[in-house]
Amino acid sequence: MALATLLAALPAAAQTAADPTLERVVVTATRSSKAIEKIPGALTVITAQEIETQTLIAEDLSAVLSVLAPSYAPSRQKLTSFGESMRGRTALLLFDGVPQSNPLRNGAREGYFADPSLIERIEVISGASAAQGLGATGGIINFISRTPREPGTRQRVELKYGTQGHSGDALWKAGYTLEHKSDFDALLHIGTTLRGVGVDGHGSRLGLEAVQGDTQDSRAGDIFLKLGRDFGPQRLQLSVNKFRLEGEGDWKPVPGNRLTGVLTGATPGTPPGHPPRNDVRTVSLDWSHSDLAGGQARAQVYKQDFSALYGASAATTFQDVRIAPQGQLIDQSEVVADKAGVKLSWVRPDLFVTGLELTTGLDWLKDTSQQRLALTGRSWVPPLKFTSTAPFAQLEYEVGPVTIRGGARRESANLKVDSYQTLAFYKNTAVQGGERSFSQWVKSLGAVWRLGGGWSTFVSYNEGFGVPDVGLVLRAVSTANQSVDKLISLEPVVTDNREIGLAWRGRLGSFSASAYDSRSDLGSQIRVDAATGVGSVLRVPVHVKGLEFSGEFKPLPDWTLSASYARTRGKTAAQPDAPLDVDLGARSQGPDKLVLAAAWQFAAKGSVRLQATRLASRDINVGRVVGTSRLEEHFKGYTLADLAATYGTAWGDFGVGIENLFDRQYVGYYAQANPAGTNDDHFAGRGRTLTVSWRRSF
Repeated sequence: MALATLLAALPAAAQTAADPTLERVVVTATRSSKAIEKIPGALTVITAQEIETQTLIAEDLSAVLSVLAPSYAPSRQKLTSFGESMRGRTALLLFDGVPQSNPLRNGAREGYFADPSLIERIEVISGASAAQGLGATGGIINFISRTPREPGTRQRVELKYGTQGHSGDALWKAGYTLEHKSDFDALLHIGTTLRGVGVDGHGSRLGLEAVQGDTQDSRAGDIFLKLGRDFGPQRLQLSVNKFRLEGEGDWKPVPGNRLTGVLTGATPGTPPGHPPRNDVRTVSLDWSHSDLAGGQARAQVYKQDFSALYGASAATTFQDVRIAPQGQLIDQSEVVADKAGVKLSWVRPDLFVTGLELTTGLDWLKDTSQQRLALTGRSWVPPLKFTSTAPFAQLEYEVGPVTIRGGARRESANLKVDSYQTLAFYKNTAVQGGERSFSQWVKSLGAVWRLGGGWSTFVSYNEGFGVPDVGLVLRAVSTANQSVDKLISLEPVVTDNREIGLAWRGRLGSFSASAYDSRSDLGSQIRVDAATGVGSVLRVPVHVKGLEFSGEFKPLPDWTLSASYARTRGKTAAQPDAPLDVDLGARSQGPDKLVLAAAWQFAAKGSVRLQATRLASRDINVGRVVGTSRLEEHFKGYTLADLAATYGTAWGDFGVGIENLFDRQYVGYYAQANPAGTNDDHFAGRGRTLTVSWRRSF
């Protein structure tokens, strides 16, 4: 995999000689176009070709990250992303720099916001970072959309079909893309995807995540438009994306039995309520100037409207005898998050002296998040009105083979909540509204040293910050005479990430390795009551240590062998002021992961890739119970193999992908390990799946 976890500076000449097509500039880590070899930190760039290969195996961006980003936890294979963490913490998701994450009421549904065919590259920053704002305690993942590159008008048609050889399991996908570049550039993409219900390695129907959301038995559609024009040194660009994924409602879940090992299944039928869905609209206006007062300026104004509807159930928390008899009230929740923001930056090279660069700017964000019950119109989480303003500055000095960088960001935030009343389950408690605010400095410092001979090393210190899940706290108030300003601690989760890395790149390949230590004195851990399933937020310290490795070896010009490995060990406390003797669970931390791959370019337009992913077994917190929350977890590891091949002809590009090549029967990591798991979410993973595709450009 190209540029897998490039952790340190690599000499430009060596990289170009090894692969002249290599993309070597990123924007996510620094707020400006910056060569990779000058960034002190753990960085993975996933290219368009790699995305196309991996989505031929599975039409799932989280699966792409699970294979190609070492620090990313295993994919859930569901619409929900609970458990898909990075380095034991939360990653900030961006789409063309626009935040997709919803930290105020984290419903874990932010991972589906666009058609994967739109994505040109993915930039992954592993570890805490304040470069892009709120939410990046575990890293930043920026999905960057396609942009017309060549003059003229081009069209592309894509068709994809996937099956496991059983009725009702098929995936159908069709997409059309129009690109134009002249005195202006334009890109239009229209895509639709239909998914059936698959089977596991034994041929049994896979279970449906009926409440949190599933991609099975669903349809998705995306309309994306990007318009841009250059005016001398200036550029103006408008992007609009409208994405919707919605369940079909043709299948209903069949509960399993965790004690006897019976897996959750599915059968034809109509579940109650409306099918779960994601509805996302993103609009951004970008302006840049390549020579403003001797520097490069960027400005982005954006608006994002997000809605996630969850499946209907007769959950205990939904019951209200004023509406229906106890146990008979069916309802479903919906998280709505509307964001608006501005990002400004200015980069001035050679400030006062040659080699000294200043980056400065300002971010402003307004986020209004709430959670309601869609069938009865009740409010579960009142509107959370959050605003933040953050000026930042960074200095970078390059002298010979050394690059030194240091910066600071001042985050000032305010949260306002009006008076509200909780649900009947929480005693219809009246809560007085109020405001909370905080101001926090976050800092970064790092250095890269290019040693020569293809060797380089880096050392870095980065602080990232987030906020606790405020909505989860406010919706569960059951004690009278409470007020918002006393109920919640808006003190941010500030994460200190210290890291050291070593890398080498030469004619026959490359490797990179890093070790990190990540600490937060006031973390945010979610505990789930084993009896009621109700979650709560605990502000306790979190300490994570880990290491990552990746490498490529080219024994022959047409062959590439690659490997990556990630190991994460996280600890937290059972309660404030208690020792850090609780292992981080599946919700926060993935298992040890090893990925091996071999790629063969057997023709100018033909290639094949065989890959295997090994997830190690894990048994933690044996016998530990804190209050009503059971912390014990067990995971039996497994190994999965995948195959993908592509071949270009005069009639178009053909592709074949096989997921779970040997039809391994397994239960997914989170489904196994989650200590709050029930008979409704004891899910097997997908069995062997064949996907064929055809794409033609003209």
